[in-house]
This record gives sequence, structure tokens and C-alpha cells, in this order.
Amino acid sequence: MPLSTILIIILILVLIGSLPAWPYSRGWGYGPSGVVGVILVILLLLALTGRL
Repeated sequence: MPLSTILIIILILVLIGSLPAWPYSRGWGYGPSGVVGVILVILLLLALTGRL
């Protein structure tokens, strides 16, 4: 497996884990998952264009 595939899988798992599901984290809004989502989209675009 290439390193980029492993990195994308780890970021998807972090994105799922950072969703505000618990009562104490609902006040955070979608900030943490939004940041991880943006990083994931950037890495996907870099992987698809072959620059990663």
C-alpha cells in the first residue's frame, strides 16, 4: 500500500471520530471535523493529481 492511501484512511477515521456526537462536544460545533475534512479534501486532490 502506498503511504498516501494509508494517510487518507487514517484521516477518514479521524474525521469520523471528530464528529460532535457526545453531549460535551456538541458545543464545539463542526469546527474540528470541518478542519479534518478540509485536510482530507486537499490530500485527496493531491493524490488524484499525483503530487502526493
